[in-house]
Amino acid sequence: MAALQLQATPLKTLAFSRRRGAAARPRMAAASFRCSAAARSYNITLLPGDGIGPEVVAVAKDEKLMGGSALDATGVPLPDETLSAAKDCDAVLLGAIGGYKWDNNEKHLKPETGLLQLRAGLGVFANLRPAAVLPQLVDASTLKKEVAEGVDIMVVRELTGGIYFGKPRGFGTNDKGEDTGFNTEVYSASEIDRIARVAFEVARKRRGKLCSVDKANVLEASMLWRRRVTALASEFPDIELSHMYVDNAAMQLVRNPKQFDTIVTNNIFGDILSDEASMITGSIGMLPSASVGESGPGLFEPIHGSAPDIAGQDKANPLATILSAAMLLRYGLGEENAAKRIELAVTETLNQGFRTGDIYSPGTTLVGCKQMGDEVLKTVESQKAVAALN
Repeated sequence: MAALQLQATPLKTLAFSRRRGAAARPRMAAASFRCSAAARSYNITLLPGDGIGPEVVAVAKDEKLMGGSALDATGVPLPDETLSAAKDCDAVLLGAIGGYKWDNNEKHLKPETGLLQLRAGLGVFANLRPAAVLPQLVDASTLKKEVAEGVDIMVVRELTGGIYFGKPRGFGTNDKGEDTGFNTEVYSASEIDRIARVAFEVARKRRGKLCSVDKANVLEASMLWRRRVTALASEFPDIELSHMYVDNAAMQLVRNPKQFDTIVTNNIFGDILSDEASMITGSIGMLPSASVGESGPGLFEPIHGSAPDIAGQDKANPLATILSAAMLLRYGLGEENAAKRIELAVTETLNQGFRTGDIYSPGTTLVGCKQMGDEVLKTVESQKAVAALN
C-alpha cells in the first residue's frame, strides 16, 4: 500500500494508507492511521473541502469529496459515498468549505448545505469551541494585554436545534401585502438536557465553572432552557453554575473574558459568541473545534473559513487544523496522551518563533502553510527521540 503521511496537521506518527490500486481522489479521504501514543489504528475520514481546506489538511490524508469540490464533481454538496464513509469511520477531520464560486447557487446546492447535512447524518449535536490565548501570541489579540492574557474559554454550542432548524420557516406575505421572512426558535427538554450534560462534563474536566447563556427575560425557548439547565445542576454538585443574558455575555467577553471557564448556549447564540471569543486569541487560524454526539464518529474542524482569496498560495495557517486533530484524539478517540503531544508540539513550534502571516510580528520567522506543518512534525519527532532515550 502506498503510505500517506501527515504533514501539516497532527503528527508524523499518524500514517495513512490508501487501498491498493485505488485512484487518487480529489479532495476527500477515508484514511486509517496509526498513532504511536495509542499503539493502535483508527479509521479517519478526511474532508479537505474548498479554498485553503486542502492545504491545511494536505497535511493528513485519504480524502472524500464535500462542499464545492463535491458540487463540481458530482452535482451535490455531500455525496452519499462521503456520508457513508464518515458514518463508518472512527472520526472525521474537515478542512473548510465554501467559496465565492458557489455563492449564488440555490440553497440546496450551496457547499454549506453539505456541512449541515453531514452534521445531521452523523448525529452530532454538541459543538466544542476552545478559545485560549497562548502566551506567545498575546500581543496579537485586539484586547489589551492585561485583559487577554491567560484567557482560556470553552464554548459548548448546541448544534442541531434552535432557529437554524426550527419549523415553520420560510417566506410569506403579511396583511399589508409586504414580503416577510420567518424562522422558529424551538427547543425540546431532551435537546436542552443532552447539551447541558455535555457542558457540565466538559466543565468538570476544566476548572469547574459553567455559565449558561440565554435570553430568558424575553424568549420562551430561553425560559425553558434556563429551567432545564438549572434542574440538571443538582446532578453536578461539584460544578459552579451561573446564568447570563446573551447581550451581557457578548459585552463581558470583551470586558473581562477571564471570568469565563465553560459557556453553554443555544445554536444561534453559540454561533455568535464563539466567533467573538475566537478573536480574543488574535487569529481564527489558531482555533480548532469538535462536534460530537451520543454515539458514532465526531466531526473535527478548524473554525476558519475556506479563505478562497489565499487558496493555493501556501499562506494558510495550518495550526487550527493540527489542533483539531488533537481534539479528535482527545474527544473522539480518548487518546489524551497523543492529544497532548500534538498541543505541546504546536506550543514548542511557536516558542521557536515560526509564524504564518496571520500571526506574524517583527522578530519572528515568517513561514508558509507547508513549512509550519513541517516544523510541528520536527518537534513531534524530537519528542519521540527524547522518549526513546528515556
